[in-house]
Amino acid sequence: MDTGNLGILAGIVISLGFFIMIFGVIYLNKREKMAMIERGMNPQSYKPQPAPYQNLKWGLLLIGAGLGLFLAYLLDRTVFMSTENENEAIYFGLIAIFGGLGLVLSYRIEKKELYDSDNRKDQ
Repeated sequence: MDTGNLGILAGIVISLGFFIMIFGVIYLNKREKMAMIERGMNPQSYKPQPAPYQNLKWGLLLIGAGLGLFLAYLLDRTVFMSTENENEAIYFGLIAIFGGLGLVLSYRIEKKELYDSDNRKDQ
C-alpha cells in the first residue's frame, strides 16, 4: 500500500471516527434524559455540581509536575552529568512523584477547609 492510498484511508477513518464519536455523545445524552423522564425526574433541574477546588487541584498538579521536571533536568545535568537523554526514567518518575504530591496537598487543603467549615457551623 503506497502513501497516497494510506493518506486517503486515514482521512476516511478519521472522518468516520469523528462522526461516530459525535453521534454517540448525542445519543447517550438523549438516552440519559429519557431514562430520567421515565423515573419521574426533571432533567432540567439536574445541573452539574460546581467544583470549588478544581482550579486548586489542577494548579497544584501542574506546579508539582513542573517542579518534578525541573528537578529531573537538574539531576540529569549535574548529578548524572549526562549530555544526552540517557536517563528518561528519572523525568517520568519525578513528574509522577511531584504531581502526586501536588494532588495530596490539594486533598489536605480541601479536607482542612471542610473540617474548619464544619466546626464553624457547630459553634
